[in-house]
This record gives sequence, structure tokens and C-alpha cells, in this order.
Amino acid sequence: MRHQRHNACVIIATILSTLLFRCQPAKVNDPLPNVVFILADDLGYGDLSCFGQTKFRTPNIDALAAGGLVFTQHYSGSTVCAPSRSALLTGFHTGHTFIRGNKEVLPEGQFPLPDSIVTLAEMFKSKGYSTGIFGKWGLGFPGSSGDPLNQGFDSFMGYNCQRLAHNYYPFHLWHNHEKVLIPENQGTNTGVFAPEEIQKHALGFIDANREKSFFLFLPSIMPHAELAAPASYLQKYSGKLGEEKPFNGPEPSDKTFKTGGYSSQREPHAAFAAMVNLLDEHVGQVVKKLKELNLYDNTIIVFTSDNGPHQEGGADPDYFDSNGPLRGYKRDLYEGGIRVPMIVHWPAKILPGRTNHMSAFWDFMATFSELVGAEPPRDSDGLSFVPTLFGQPDRQKSHPYLYWEFHEQGGKQAVRKGKWKALRLNVNGEKSKFELYNLEDDPSEEHDLSEVYGDSVREMNVLMQSAHTTNPVFKFGNR
Repeated sequence: MRHQRHNACVIIATILSTLLFRCQPAKVNDPLPNVVFILADDLGYGDLSCFGQTKFRTPNIDALAAGGLVFTQHYSGSTVCAPSRSALLTGFHTGHTFIRGNKEVLPEGQFPLPDSIVTLAEMFKSKGYSTGIFGKWGLGFPGSSGDPLNQGFDSFMGYNCQRLAHNYYPFHLWHNHEKVLIPENQGTNTGVFAPEEIQKHALGFIDANREKSFFLFLPSIMPHAELAAPASYLQKYSGKLGEEKPFNGPEPSDKTFKTGGYSSQREPHAAFAAMVNLLDEHVGQVVKKLKELNLYDNTIIVFTSDNGPHQEGGADPDYFDSNGPLRGYKRDLYEGGIRVPMIVHWPAKILPGRTNHMSAFWDFMATFSELVGAEPPRDSDGLSFVPTLFGQPDRQKSHPYLYWEFHEQGGKQAVRKGKWKALRLNVNGEKSKFELYNLEDDPSEEHDLSEVYGDSVREMNVLMQSAHTTNPVFKFGNR
């Protein structure tokens, strides 16, 4: 009996010591962690099987969720691409961050981030990290101040322009400063599926930097825009996902063919599932590479999405229940447009579980700065969620409120404060409209309470006014 008690005590002590080790923040002499940040494009809150998707499975992302911390109340920077990425990389919400909309600069690219902006990549470089981005940029045309190589990244492979990133068989990609033509995709040819080519470079970056700390940013273009996938992936789902409504896109003679227009697709449902399947496999390939190089245990892997699900190019988010229990889609400031799946995985430090801590894209700068011992930008809107990562909720600071503004569709604002969510629609019009929801009781935002709680509406309106600052390029409202 004494021997059994002794064995039980040893087992319990071993478990407790393991848990304590994994929950401890990094110490001064610990090696700095690698960071792999995977950003899906227009992947909805319900598009992963670990977040409730039933039409297909995402086993590799599910494995990250099972071994990591799942955030159930995490918000993107915006409801469209460029401002969401700007909030992510700068640590400021859309009332303060510089890029606040999808503003194109012809012939290729978007309005650039200024030189004065400090980005996540520059923060990591200040601590000796190698930095690479592989995927979609969208924050500055080639050679501009917003070029990724001028914003802290050592290596870049992918699409500079988010409009051209609508197309999966592009005429060219960018490798650092070089415009790389793809002969196999010229004309109507579809020889090179760009995400697979970009993935090769991303895995090569891990190989090349195995001996030093690195920040690997993987802003995938999947599953956004045109619905397209390699034939081997499409075949898995062909004829298996309900009634298909073919989408007819630009003809080869049209100006937008492969330059932003969405290609035709006979089976949109099958194509969407195939794209998420391939995205999931890319996540698995990254994990496999990290394990092969013995880097897995000291690598933080983040998986999230830039905004809610889109309805373009034949996409059918209602069929897939892509926004889960939430209302709204991309370009909405309802929960379905801005609440996104988020997983943080770090085997050596973070215990698996789920958290309802309310966080947003602008928190990543503060969080990673604390983890690697760097100074975040002054007056950042973000709060570090390191205490949440390490299972120390009593140390976790909470946002007094979260704020978003969106400059399309008449202008929109939203504030989340505790259980309350307020929206102001038609900001640019003569008469705006307020809505108020209790997300604790009504997460689907079905019951507008603005007529009942006038004091809360007035409070939220004051927060909206104070959170917005003027911007010389991205003008907003009637102020």
C-alpha cells in the first residue's frame, strides 16, 4: 500500500512539475521563440471543424487547437483585407492605424504604409530575428515605403497587390524586388497554382533560418476570391456537397481576366472545401518541417483569419454556415464580419484549452513585444494577452472597449464594451442609424435594444467619437 501511495505521489508530482514548467513565461536566458503567424483570407468563424464546421474537416488546424489555446472572442482588425492587416502589423485599431481601407494604386498595389510606422516585423528585427513574409501583402506597391522589404521583412514571396491576389494562376508573383513571370500561367494556362509555389518558399525559409530565431508571416490567399483549387483536391469533393450553382467569371478577352476578376467555377461548393483542405495541409506541412528540424517545441504558431467569410465569385457561406452562430459577413461590422477563429500553440509553454478573453488584432504587437522583451510602439491600442497564454487570468488586463470603423457602404462604426455591442450605420449620410446588442444574451445580434437602453447608446456614441482620429488619406464621416 505504501509503495502504491509512493508511486501515485511520484506520478502526481511529475504531472504538476510539467504543468508548472509549461505555464512559466520565458526567462532572460531562455532562447527566443520562433513565431509562425498563419493568416487565412476571408475564413469565417465557422469554417474550421474545431469551430463547428461539419461539411468538411480541417485535421491539421484541429490538431493545433487541441494542443493550443483557442480564443473564442477574438476579433480581426477590420472587415476587409488592408485595414485588418494594418491593425495587425502596427498595433493600432482602425480609428488610429494609418491604412483604413482598400485604396488601390495602379497599376499594381495599394496605398503604402509610411516609413514612420513601426511594424511587427521591425519589432522582431530589433531583437535579432530573421523575418519573412510569404503570401499576400496589400500594404504598399512595389518599391514604395509600404513595400514589405521596407517594413521590416528580409524575405518576400507572393502577391504584392491584393487585387491580383484574387487569382490563383497569376501571370507573375514577386520574389523580394524581382517580378517573377510564370510562363505556365500565361494566356489561359493554369500550370502553377500560386499558393503551392509560395508554400515551397515558406518551407525553404524555415530551413534557411533553422539556426536562429525567425518570424514567419504566412498571409495565405485561401480561401478568398475566385474559387479554384488543383484538380486532385477538387476531385475529393466533386458531387458531394449539395446542389451546385455554377459561377460565370470573366472571359479571356476581358480586361479583368487573371487581373482581379473571379474565374468561372462549375462547382463552387467543392472548390471552397478543396481550398480550405489545401490550406489545412499547408499548416500540416509547416508543423512537419518544424518537427523535422527540432524547432517545434520552441515555436509559437498562431492561426487566425483577416475577417469574416465573403460572398463573391460564387462563394456560398450560408451553405457552409461559415459564420457559425454569428450574424454578418465580410464588409459587415456585425460579429460575423469581424469575429474570427484564433489559435495560439506553443508546446513548451502554453497549456491546451479555451479562453473567452476578448482580444483583437492590435493586441499582437503588445503580446509579442512582451514575449521577446521588446518595447511596443508608444500609445499602442493593444494589450498583451501573455497572462492568458500562461494561465494567469488574475494578471490579465482587459480592454475598456474595442473599436472598428469601415469606410465603405456609407460608413460604419462599431464598439464592443463588455457584453454590449453598438453599431452606427450610414456614418457618411445625413442621418446615421444606431443599433445596440447584448452579446451575452444575444450573440447572433438579432434583437436591437437601442430604443430600450438610450444611456448605453449615448455612451457608445461618445466612445465612437473619441476613438476616431482624422486621417489625410482615408477620410471618414462628416466631421
